[in-house]
Amino acid sequence: MMLALLQYLKAQQHRVVSFKAGPDFLDPLWHQAITDKCSYNLDTRMIGATNSQQLLAKQALTADVAVIEGVMGLFDGRSGVGESGSSAELAQALQVPVFLVVDAKGMSGSIVPLVSGFCAYAEKMGVKIAGIIANRVGSAHHASLLKTVLQEHQQPPLIAWMAKDAPVLPERHLGLVQPSEVALPDFSSFFHVEVESLVALFSEADSHLAIQNSTPLLRGKKIAIAQDAACCFIYPANLEFLREQGAELLFFSPVAGDVIPEGADTLWLPGGYPELFAEALSLSNTWPSLRTFIAAGKPVLAECGGAMLLGEALIDHEDKSWAMASILPFRSKMQTRLASLGYREDATGIKGHEFHHSVRESEQKLEPYLQTGRGDQGVRYKQVRASYVHWYFASAPEVISKWLSGN
Repeated sequence: MMLALLQYLKAQQHRVVSFKAGPDFLDPLWHQAITDKCSYNLDTRMIGATNSQQLLAKQALTADVAVIEGVMGLFDGRSGVGESGSSAELAQALQVPVFLVVDAKGMSGSIVPLVSGFCAYAEKMGVKIAGIIANRVGSAHHASLLKTVLQEHQQPPLIAWMAKDAPVLPERHLGLVQPSEVALPDFSSFFHVEVESLVALFSEADSHLAIQNSTPLLRGKKIAIAQDAACCFIYPANLEFLREQGAELLFFSPVAGDVIPEGADTLWLPGGYPELFAEALSLSNTWPSLRTFIAAGKPVLAECGGAMLLGEALIDHEDKSWAMASILPFRSKMQTRLASLGYREDATGIKGHEFHHSVRESEQKLEPYLQTGRGDQGVRYKQVRASYVHWYFASAPEVISKWLSGN
């Protein structure tokens, strides 16, 4: 639905910026495929209300319309109804209106009590539901029935609907495939707008929030960053954070076998899909330079798939073993079921998210570097910090800067 809405707004010649509620990496890539602009994550747990407000304010200055894709149901969060981490809590913190997406398959009059219940609870939270978007609608007549009953019962208007035969995006074990892998569907003939101007229903983002500036914590640092199809889970805000802290970013590709960039002071190995490129990675010419880099005592931050690269082997879904860098004494084994999922916060105050299907196997006792209470405790070796957690750098600028400086 979000992609159809973005396509419609672009077709109407609006300057659009997009956001994703929660820690998802893949949905923002699809947003960017339409808007040609970075899509940023916002949430009240990992990123925090203040950082989310500032991100929204900063990006809204460059656009006519800012759209945030929610996560799960409106009131689904870590617990309770509309509590921590929910889309409703984010809407409340940002003071933005909500377009409620309703699965309308086989429904007509029943949409009224469903919508009225959502509206009543949202109102208690100080959240406004400004309009309804109906999904899986059978026909224009079906849409007309929904529009009429909502109007007759003084509910928010039906502003748009999606036909039941609209195309869907393919998925794999971590969610949607990447937009570089398949063609972007054209939703224009399936997405129908019922109001004269959708933009009129958007409230302006508060662009008057102060954008905080501070003394750069990584001034003069050269940070090598793995970025390719295997290491692709990178929050755009993390790259911006590093640049704002004065770092110079040097990108390289383990899949292509690039050596660690010359002059790099520190190294970041983000997560992604190493299991899909295991053969190429097993032959990578990156590993000798990586071993030399680590042996020299230089700091390395490895996240999820990036941490898997440091092990002895990666065992794929077909149970085939592929050699990795062999720096840390463990093997990463893919499994069909989810291994772990959830927000994480270390005792130092830095926040992140864990979501993976692989497990770490080792015959040795590994030294942890985290005190998260729940989830992966990570592995510490020399100046290497490796874990399954994807960190949000701005959640603790001093902490991440110390890690990347080897402190």
